[in-house]
Amino acid sequence: MAVPKRKMSRSNTRSRRANWKATAVSTVSCPQCKSPKLPHTACSVCGTYNGRQVLEV
Repeated sequence: MAVPKRKMSRSNTRSRRANWKATAVSTVSCPQCKSPKLPHTACSVCGTYNGRQVLEV
């Protein structure tokens, strides 16, 4: 297991932690009802996926 030989300085630690950012959820518009939905999932409003009805809404 890798173990650091020296203590990491505060500036290095803080600059490393500064790159941990939350990203916004990407959405696409549904081709049927034009509401925003997650990509590669069925639409929760109209229940369609890839041009066909897969959920009863």
